[in-house]
Amino acid sequence: MTTDPAQRPPTIDATAAARWSRLAPAAGSPWLHEEIGRRMEDRLQWIKAQPKRWADWSPLHGGLEAHALLSRRYRTAESFVIEPEAPLVPATGRALAAPWWTARRWQGPRPRFEAPPEEGVDVLWANMALHMAADPQALIARWHRLVATDGFLMFSCLGPDTLRELRLLHEASGWPPPSHEFTDMHDWGDMLVGAGFAEPVMDMEHIVLTWPSAERALAELRTLGRNLHPQRFRALRGRRWHQALCEALPRFAPAAEGNGHIALTFEIIYGHAFKPAPRVALAAESAVSLREMRSMLQRGRPGA
Repeated sequence: MTTDPAQRPPTIDATAAARWSRLAPAAGSPWLHEEIGRRMEDRLQWIKAQPKRWADWSPLHGGLEAHALLSRRYRTAESFVIEPEAPLVPATGRALAAPWWTARRWQGPRPRFEAPPEEGVDVLWANMALHMAADPQALIARWHRLVATDGFLMFSCLGPDTLRELRLLHEASGWPPPSHEFTDMHDWGDMLVGAGFAEPVMDMEHIVLTWPSAERALAELRTLGRNLHPQRFRALRGRRWHQALCEALPRFAPAAEGNGHIALTFEIIYGHAFKPAPRVALAAESAVSLREMRSMLQRGRPGA
């Protein structure tokens, strides 16, 4: 039986999560996020519906190349960029602006940095964002409000097996966890249904990344996110700690080729869910939003 996520103790430091969400990537979107975006975009070939509007949630973190892939797939659709952190809007705008000398500048609608229309978007794309949210249920509820009736949400995030080698190392060394806990895909499915989505389809895969050295591995991990665990190290570690970590990684996370190379596991969760027409239980008094009322009037009486 799945435990209600709302009753669990917090697994993410909300202050640290807010600080990370406002931090612009130093060298563009992380490589892993772009790769996951490419794989997720490939799954869209099985969905034949052609949206009139679609929105990309925080593409600077989620993947600028992935945004370009969706722009080509939905070439005639109106596109919106939703950057929840105001300080990142200028950087996102610059990153997505087409150079004046490219044909892309005149091909299809340009992304709009404004709230989508009240009726919502047909596709909401949210790549590699959910596992960094301090309140994921609130975020899913916000996504639900942005999706139009009969539209769908497409998202990806990290799963519980992510960095299992590094977790074993920290546990064996008596150190605090190296990252916050990641949610199981079945729990994500429950949260989607709880927020009002329907027919959630969850999928996962494991990706093993390798690096020639511990230093290279740790450097790339810093581009993917931050440790938001409430019991993480609270102060800077010294050179001795860093040296001990680098010396232990080849033992706990050895790559198949050996030679001190590092291999770390990432569990990638993909989620897809539709937004059905609202159903309102009739009572002596029933309150619905104007948007829900319009949708119900188009389809029939409430609860039908």
